[in-house]
Amino acid sequence: MNNDFLPINRDDMEKRGWEQCDFVYVTGDAYVDHHSFGPAIISRVLERHGYKVGIISQPDWNDSTSIAILGKPRLGFLVSAGNMDTMVNHYTVAKKKRKQDAYTPGGEMGKRPDRATVVYCSLIRKAYKNTPIIIGGIEASLRRMGHYDYWSNKVKHSILIDSKADLISYGMGEDSIVEIADSLDSGLSIRDITFINGTVYKAKDLSSVYDAVVLPSFQAIRESKEEFARSFLIQYRNTDPYSGKRLVEQYKEDEYIVQNPPAKPLDQQKMDWVYSLPFMRAYHPSYEKLGGIPAFNELKFSLVSNRGCFGGCNFCALTFHQGRIIQTRSHESIMEEARLLTEDKDFKGYIHDVGGPTANFRHPACEKQLKKGACVDKQCLYPSPCANLRTDHKDYLSLLRKLREIPKVKKVFIRSGIRFDYLVNDKDDTFMNELCEHHVSGQLKVAPEHISDKVLSYMGKPKHSVYEEFIRKFKKTNEKLGKNQFVVPYLISSHPGSTWKEAVALAEYLRDLGYMPEQVQDFYPTPGTMSTCMYYTGLDPRTMQPVYVPFSSHEKAMQRALIQYRNPKNYDLVKEALTLADRADLIGFDKKCLIRPREIQKKSNIQKPKVQNGKKNQSRTKVKSEGRTNGRRGSR
Repeated sequence: MNNDFLPINRDDMEKRGWEQCDFVYVTGDAYVDHHSFGPAIISRVLERHGYKVGIISQPDWNDSTSIAILGKPRLGFLVSAGNMDTMVNHYTVAKKKRKQDAYTPGGEMGKRPDRATVVYCSLIRKAYKNTPIIIGGIEASLRRMGHYDYWSNKVKHSILIDSKADLISYGMGEDSIVEIADSLDSGLSIRDITFINGTVYKAKDLSSVYDAVVLPSFQAIRESKEEFARSFLIQYRNTDPYSGKRLVEQYKEDEYIVQNPPAKPLDQQKMDWVYSLPFMRAYHPSYEKLGGIPAFNELKFSLVSNRGCFGGCNFCALTFHQGRIIQTRSHESIMEEARLLTEDKDFKGYIHDVGGPTANFRHPACEKQLKKGACVDKQCLYPSPCANLRTDHKDYLSLLRKLREIPKVKKVFIRSGIRFDYLVNDKDDTFMNELCEHHVSGQLKVAPEHISDKVLSYMGKPKHSVYEEFIRKFKKTNEKLGKNQFVVPYLISSHPGSTWKEAVALAEYLRDLGYMPEQVQDFYPTPGTMSTCMYYTGLDPRTMQPVYVPFSSHEKAMQRALIQYRNPKNYDLVKEALTLADRADLIGFDKKCLIRPREIQKKSNIQKPKVQNGKKNQSRTKVKSEGRTNGRRGSR
């Protein structure tokens, strides 16, 4: 096996003595051979199983020859939009074009198309009509069935139909991709690969589909929001690899989409094997002169310790993508990688992160999950911790202590997120003590998301009192240690359920706290989340009861502005929001007010009218004066 990057051109193939690749992997990201990038993992897994894999990164979608630079693969094309959904990568929640793509050399925007998975598949079909195409990654996984598309405000087909691909490998995909490869290598037609867990395929009829739950048809979910919500809840209840059923969605009389149950989670031995594969742990050297890959800077010196999340937040797609069962690497595997980091010439002594979706989850929520899966109708932490929840930080503490003792390591940070409600549920304060003493760099980022219990219930988050308890413990611990450290809360504005009352209450809370966040996440309705279903349908799919939704872009902007009411740029939006909320009492000079009334500008500041042809140009002077007044007065 060559200790090198996988081939990206014909010269690389010739150096390896290859005439043809078994698979060509087309990705919307730059080629980074690191385990934080899905294409790198899938490619290395296939390579270890004896398959020849070439990489086409960010092909020119306006040039059909760009997809043919490695020739026709023997078994098929693999396609992924990249580590991010391309629409999220390209657009803000206000649907404005972003200025930087962190997964492209030099951060340059415009190197991949919108809906990259569909576009790349179209290119392949033009060049190689009958070659199998398997799609995967976050973009394909979360669009595997009919779904609401925020950017077009429409219910769209399964991406398998729009892309004209043959198969979806959804979720993390290490096991399913090897089964697909072996099946193709044995001579099986791609149309006959219908039996692999973690895959989605097309069927002309249901004669060979067994033990399936039939969802409302695509036409039904497109025409009825109630049917959409009902379909979503069925899908949500079947995301577990142990209890999940086969799902069927009909499109035409002779066209069905069939989703097989999710693949089983990897055990620790398999996780260790995956992360021990010969990654170059770098971006391709051809990107160096272009400025490197911005997203890689933080990942380079971070350690992945787990996958999955039993937190179950409704605005998060992890339930659909990685699942609720925690999978972990062994201490030995993580320590070996940490030692490799210390040998890197750019290592400064700081490990940026040790975690995953949630850093302090290092084992399944309860023993039952490993045999029967996660509960279908219950959450582990919401609305309060389950009686069977195993709250224990001992293993994570042990790992962190070992990492701190490695020579050349000065500091080990935790930046991927601490689940504070889980921490508060731990009666042993040892982890809180060591977190504050060793793993916080002045500020700890946590995600309370909101302060209204009503909104938090729609988010699937614990009551605000739990966050307040965490803050008290954090403050008390830092006082005991003699440290001056702070919590930086992540907040979400305009989430379903947030009326003007809740939005204003959050602003008042921040006022009393004396804190204005620099960054606020306006709720982003992306495929595969319970919250997105609420946003589109106006229904809570768990109860089918109506839920208030800040739907218009203007209302969303106002709710966001309320959180950052001190920013002068937000003055007009805040004033309008307070007026609509019937809270004009918060416009004034009292210390409880959010903004002050705009004062009439003093005459001394008004520009004297210019004289033209002996006459005052009064109209032009008035416009300029008013414009200057509006521009200068801020929110204070």
